[in-house]
Amino acid sequence: MDAQTLQSLTTLYVRQKVRLMVNQYEVRVANPDGSEGEVLAFAQQKRMAFREQVTLYTDDTKSVPVLSFKARQVMDLGATYDVLDASGTPIGLFRKNFGKSFLRSTWHVEQPGLGEATGQERSMWVAVLRRLVESLDWLPYHFDFELGGQPAFSVVRQWALRDKYTVTIQQPHLDRRLVIAMAVGLDALQAR
Repeated sequence: MDAQTLQSLTTLYVRQKVRLMVNQYEVRVANPDGSEGEVLAFAQQKRMAFREQVTLYTDDTKSVPVLSFKARQVMDLGATYDVLDASGTPIGLFRKNFGKSFLRSTWHVEQPGLGEATGQERSMWVAVLRRLVESLDWLPYHFDFELGGQPAFSVVRQWALRDKYTVTIQQPHLDRRLVIAMAVGLDALQAR
């Protein structure tokens, strides 16, 4: 998919596939009727990796990279993840706000020239419940990101056997690759 078409997308789907020792993710386009369309990206995350790094490819052959994100530090509760394009050029970053995440998870996404978008779990009650009762980690959580007080994008977890998210993008200038990295990162990193 060319950059202009990718940048025009307003709805994406992210689906997790659980495999032995790895988590896999598919990012798909939303068709006009709301169904899942073509695969935009495929990612595989090793569980228990010492330093978090995830590369997204055009498909499950893992031959053509699209983007990646990598933790700057080996062990850090509020780690910063640099997001790089296919050639390794930085396109932005995201990081968890550890202090604000005690009750309600909070993430920041930065894109050069655009500023910082801040996202929090939509429901304080679901956030608190998930923290008090670990067995309720299946509760769907939703994140809303704002940029300059305006909606930027949202990541909404659907009720499904495997994790599935609907990503809705309202900010037209926000790099879709950065949004994809954050959406995959929410699932891959949220519990850490």
